[in-house]
Amino acid sequence: MLWMRHFELTCLEGVPTREIHGELHTAIGQEAISAAMVGSLRKEDAMCSTHRNHMHAIAKGVDMRAMLAEIFERKTGICGGFGGHMHIFDPSVKFSATGIVGAGVPVALGHAYAARLKENGAIAVAVVGDGAVNTGAFHEAMNMAGAMSLPLVVLVENNEWAISVPFSASSATETIAERAPSWGAHGVRVNGLDVEAVADAFTNATSRARSGEGPSIVEAMCYRFRGHFEGDADMYRSKDEKEARRAQDPLEITKNTLISRGLATEDELRSMSNSVQESMAQMLSSVRSDPAPDSADAKRFVFVESH
Repeated sequence: MLWMRHFELTCLEGVPTREIHGELHTAIGQEAISAAMVGSLRKEDAMCSTHRNHMHAIAKGVDMRAMLAEIFERKTGICGGFGGHMHIFDPSVKFSATGIVGAGVPVALGHAYAARLKENGAIAVAVVGDGAVNTGAFHEAMNMAGAMSLPLVVLVENNEWAISVPFSASSATETIAERAPSWGAHGVRVNGLDVEAVADAFTNATSRARSGEGPSIVEAMCYRFRGHFEGDADMYRSKDEKEARRAQDPLEITKNTLISRGLATEDELRSMSNSVQESMAQMLSSVRSDPAPDSADAKRFVFVESH
């Protein structure tokens, strides 16, 4: 969770310097959900993420330096600096992301079907936000996953806002999890600020998928601490709401739990945080010394190249 938090904070440094162009979407405040996936995923499992993907990529094992270089638009980036922060791809660990809301679920469905054909015990995970569950692509993919009992796990990060639209104003149901039986899926809603609660639910969902029990929806309730993107005026949420919700920091909650159980001291955790922060500063300094993509390659990957 510390690596995820400090990775996102490091990314923020590239916005005012214009090293990062376009909208930058961070998931600060949602670390417990991504951290909860660590340990349940295998290398052969596919994960399809969203425009807010950095923490998911870390959980799946994407190299952080290569990802940071991609976000800072460097030639050494995981996609050569061509994709930027919304299009992180790493075939070596079967991770992909898309900026199109809800579009990762049908892709994950394809991975789940491929796993079924290969009979290799792999599963597919689609991570989406609450706005994605109201798209046709989400419904169609879930329906097919249920009809074929495919090994698909959909992790919904319900941060209660689809950009500026509150979940309560856009959903006919009180929860997303309760829709799961409509698609023959298992559904559960958990506190996304509690890393253990999410880990239990996610582990159960992945186990069900691997054992042939079909798809699952894990709805993890959370709150993004910053606007939808860097530069978002974020006037649709009141100051009181934001202050109250930001006080429920998953890192602080986890820190207090570790201390109360005698698993770590405050000094140890402070030292750990400082060490991670220093490592990220060194990583950013190194990335900033990397070259930018060659302007002569600007049209590469735009058109089909004949051979």
